[in-house]
Amino acid sequence: MLKKPELLAPAGNMEKLKVAVAFGADAVYLAGRFFGMRSMADNFSDGEIVEAVSYCHAKGVKVYVTVNIMPRTDEYVKLAEYLKKLGEAGVDALIVSDIGVFMTAKELVPEIPLHISTQACAVSAKTCSEWLKLGAERVVLARELTLSEVQKINNEIGDRGETEIFVHGSMCVAYSGRCLLSNYLTGRDANHGACAQPCRWEYKVAEVEEVKRPGERLVVEESGGETMTFSSRDLCMIEHIPELIESGASSFKIEGRMKSSCYAGIVTGAYRKAIDSWFENPDAYRFDPMLMKQLESVCHREYCTGFFFGGYSDKFNICKTPGYIKEQSALGICLGYDKVGKRASFMQKNKFSEGDTVEIVTPDMNTQRFKVSEIFLENGERTVSVPHPKMIFEIDVPEEIPAYSILRMADG
Repeated sequence: MLKKPELLAPAGNMEKLKVAVAFGADAVYLAGRFFGMRSMADNFSDGEIVEAVSYCHAKGVKVYVTVNIMPRTDEYVKLAEYLKKLGEAGVDALIVSDIGVFMTAKELVPEIPLHISTQACAVSAKTCSEWLKLGAERVVLARELTLSEVQKINNEIGDRGETEIFVHGSMCVAYSGRCLLSNYLTGRDANHGACAQPCRWEYKVAEVEEVKRPGERLVVEESGGETMTFSSRDLCMIEHIPELIESGASSFKIEGRMKSSCYAGIVTGAYRKAIDSWFENPDAYRFDPMLMKQLESVCHREYCTGFFFGGYSDKFNICKTPGYIKEQSALGICLGYDKVGKRASFMQKNKFSEGDTVEIVTPDMNTQRFKVSEIFLENGERTVSVPHPKMIFEIDVPEEIPAYSILRMADG
C-alpha cells in the first residue's frame, strides 16, 4: 500500500499559516526575517516562530523553517545565534541548501532534522544518498526531473530517507532557482533572498533605429507579440494526483509564500481534497474538475505540468500571456461565527458593498453563494460598504462556517 504523502503549504505570515492549516496542510514552511529565500514576504519574527510552532503542534501540523540562502563568511556568527533560537522554538525541520549551513546546523542544533532545499539541485539517487549519509532526513528534488526519474530515485534510496517534490506554483527559468539575472539587472542578490524577479518582466526583444532618423525606433517582437521571454508558466499537477502518489515522494509541496491568504487556502484545500479522494478509493478515483476551477480562481500565470512528463513543448515553459491571471477578489478571512445571530466576522481584504453577490469557500472546499444584505463594522455601526483599509466587519451568513473560511466576490 502506498504511503499517503504529506501536503506541505506555504506560510508567508501568521494569517496565511492559519488559513493553510485550516484548509488541510500537514505541514507548513516559513522563514524568519533573515536567511530565507523570500525576504520580500512578510516572514516571521523570532517570537512569531515560537507562536507558529505552538499553534501548529496543537493541531498536529509540522513547521519547517527555510534557512536556504548562501550566506557569506561574516554572516555565520548571526546564523549560529538564529539556529539556536530555532532549536529552542522546537521547529520540526530546517530547509537548507548550503553545505556550510548544513554542517553548522548539525553541530549547533543536532536535534532538528535537516531537509535539503531544491536549490541544492538534487537530480540523482547518488546525490540524495550522499546527503542522507551526511545526516539529512529529506531531499527536496530539483524541479527539472520527470516523474519517472523521481520514481527511480525513490526506488533506489528506499526507506533510507525521504524526497519532496513541488506540485504547484511558480517556477523559474534558472536551474532550480539558481539565478543571477536579478544581481546583474538590479543589484539584488537572488541567492540571498532578494530576487527582483526580472524573469517575470516583459521585454522588448530589440529596437531598430535608422541612423538618419534618431529617436524613431521600431520594436522587433517575437511572433504574435509574445515578449515574456524568461517568464515560466506556473506548475499545476492537480489533475495528476495518481501519478504523483505513485512516484513515491513523501511530501507534495505548494509554492507561494508571497501569495495571498486566499491562495494559500484554496490551493491547499484543492490538493487536500484530491489526495484524500484518491486514498479513500484508488480504484474508483476520478478527478473532480471543480478543483481545477478553484485553482483557476486564484492569482496565477498560465498553468503547465512543468518537466514531470519530460521534454520541452509548446504546452509548457514560457508564458504566452503577460503578467498574472488575477484571482477572484478576496474580500475577507473569517474570524468567527455567531450561531445565535447567524453572523460571521471577517478581517477585510478588499472593498465591497451591500447588494454584491459573494461566495464563501469553507476549508472542506464547499461554497455558499449569496447576496450581501447588511454590513456592520466591529463597533456595531452599519455601513453600506467596506473600504479598502484593513478592518473587521460582520455580515449575515446563511449557514454556519468555520474560522478561516474565505469570503470572495462571486464569479460571474
